[in-house]
Amino acid sequence: MRFVGRLLTAIFTLGLLSITASMAQVNEPDADQALAPTEEWVRMTPEEYIYRWRTTAVEHMEHYGIPASITLGQAILESGYGNGYLVRVANNHFCIKCKKSWTGGRITHADDNPDDCFRVYDSPEASFRDHADFLNEGTRYDFLFAYATDDYKSWAKGLKQAGYATAHDYDQRLINIIERYSLHILDGKDGIARYDEYMAHELGIDLQALAGEAAAEESVTQIEERGVAPRDIATAYADSGIDPNNFRVTMNSHHGYNVYLTNGAHYIVAKAGDSFASLGALFDIAPATLRKFNDLKGEVEPAAGDIVYIERKASRWNGDAVYHTVVAGENLYLISQLYGIRLQPLSKLNRVRASETLTPGQTIKLR
Repeated sequence: MRFVGRLLTAIFTLGLLSITASMAQVNEPDADQALAPTEEWVRMTPEEYIYRWRTTAVEHMEHYGIPASITLGQAILESGYGNGYLVRVANNHFCIKCKKSWTGGRITHADDNPDDCFRVYDSPEASFRDHADFLNEGTRYDFLFAYATDDYKSWAKGLKQAGYATAHDYDQRLINIIERYSLHILDGKDGIARYDEYMAHELGIDLQALAGEAAAEESVTQIEERGVAPRDIATAYADSGIDPNNFRVTMNSHHGYNVYLTNGAHYIVAKAGDSFASLGALFDIAPATLRKFNDLKGEVEPAAGDIVYIERKASRWNGDAVYHTVVAGENLYLISQLYGIRLQPLSKLNRVRASETLTPGQTIKLR
């Protein structure tokens, strides 16, 4: 079995080499001109990259309507499975250039022109989110959303037509990658489970080894037993409302829910009788995706007063505070919700397990 695994890895690697030669990812600079990689970057094999981002691709399909195969196929094509230069120095997985509207970090690098400007992101997740926003908000891509989420060929041809990349055969490159790795499986019902089954049974890949720390990530279903009384968290911690022009759900679908913004992620405060199914229907987000946004597994339902994020939380705190001082009744999960930080990165940062009892006065690092 180990031999088969090594053989499959070699096949994936050969596929990477053949694809990389014609990728849209920008060329490597000379060694004396190269910037140091970001702390987040770790070299990934093709199968690791696909496994790492398949869930995000499906989440974006459910939230935005972009086929998961297109998101993941473009990421592969543009980034060289996360090993391209712009990924390493700028967390830019899609080679998205600055454009006039971009107000974030920038890096100048040779592509179509010697001094093309590319976007710099604080995290890989921010790059994937910006890619979805880039397609969702760009008027020249509006026509793509008329195609079904399982029509990856029309999406690929449409991206070429809209001028996403200058390569004359960009659509065919993208289609080839999707079909080479059967990424279209992710576009269907139960796509993640079916793709995992395909990797495990058709390719013989050890998913448990591939998952690494993710496979050992502790379940946080104990939120039901956390013993924290509902309180007006929204008033205490939220920013002052929301700009409807920056929100992807139409205002008339809120139906009495105030939407708040913390650490770049929008959330609501659950009411009595709410469920992830009812909130998912209200905000047009799958219940399973809502649970993922809120670091939950299983069949846990929200309680009145709970923060419920309606988009993915950030992997780090971007505010001024560096520490949080624990008060009675708080645990790491609640702190992750208060600050809009995903639970696993917060747990790693503090070397505190999600289930660990916190002591009042204890200091929790936010960044």
